Amino acid sequence: MENYLVSARKYRPDTFDAVVGQSVITSTLKSAILSGHLAHAYLFCGPRGVGKTTCARIFAKTINCASLGADAEPCNQCESCQSFNNSKSFNIHELDAASNNSVDDIRNLIESVRIIPQTGKYSVYIIDEVHMLSQSAFNAFLKTLEEPPPHAIFILATTEKHKIIPTILSRCQIYDFNRIKVEDIAEYLKKIAVKEGIEAEEEALQIIALKADGAMRDALTIFDQLVSFSQNTITYNGVIENLNVLDYEYYFKITHCFIKSDVPNALLLFNEILLKGFDGLNFISGLAGHLRDILVSRDEVTAILLETGESVRLKYIEQAQECEPEFLYKALDILNQCEISYKASRNQRLHVEIALIRLCNICNEKKKI
Repeated sequence: MENYLVSARKYRPDTFDAVVGQSVITSTLKSAILSGHLAHAYLFCGPRGVGKTTCARIFAKTINCASLGADAEPCNQCESCQSFNNSKSFNIHELDAASNNSVDDIRNLIESVRIIPQTGKYSVYIIDEVHMLSQSAFNAFLKTLEEPPPHAIFILATTEKHKIIPTILSRCQIYDFNRIKVEDIAEYLKKIAVKEGIEAEEEALQIIALKADGAMRDALTIFDQLVSFSQNTITYNGVIENLNVLDYEYYFKITHCFIKSDVPNALLLFNEILLKGFDGLNFISGLAGHLRDILVSRDEVTAILLETGESVRLKYIEQAQECEPEFLYKALDILNQCEISYKASRNQRLHVEIALIRLCNICNEKKKI
């Protein structure tokens, strides 16, 4: 059987231009490389799966490239680049601080820092999850981090910058990585689907991107899971079934019930949702998100905040024309109150049903006035 490589590894970027959603950071790093203004310590922080370790590896590869391009991209041809691509580079040292967080681990690292690289100009030390280092390990690391040998560069990566002591922060150039936009993730998944010969509906990729919550690695993991599930054809229905996501059509239908003050059908739709196995609290949270999306769809200025595909965007804009702002404000307030008090309720189904009835009566109350 042929060895299978997951998409998160197979399509891991190996140049700055291939990194998705972090253009400001990659541009800054490339400018620093071209100008020769390299710091001795960097801190890459941000959520999981957004490219911190990937950018650290590309940076390490680029500064050791023997034939660096005018665009500050590695040549991928020289001995240094080839050894990096084959995971055989002696210039890059990675330490997982989650499992190597003692003073002895740091002392071993400090000892290795003194060794001059045999090939290339720099030895790059990437310390992942650096916030996991013990207080003693941080203290042992301070002096070396402040005044390392000329050939040593440290890149610290963390998801929790607030846990790092100020004395470490003051010695590093800090780069804050952002969550990747839904449209950027969906577009990248679309490119991978084309390369792999996989048919994928645009709405299905949008759902995967939303579920990933800004993390490209999570999106690629979900993508692989769905490819296995659907036999190389990713459909919207297959995605919502596999990921246990409520079909957005339910939100459009129940919102229509609110507009028409149709209490019976609103309650029947909620019952259908419960029979499908969805939790009442998740439904309320999703409905609030739906009404928020309708609200931002009412104005062209705020419409950019809508993270959906084009076909769904048109549905939101259409329903937004049926909803008055006052209705949306009151509805969001009711749902917020319902969500806050949901867990304290002894009869949670009734608690949600009362909220739905109140939502259906908003338009009736306005007519009476």
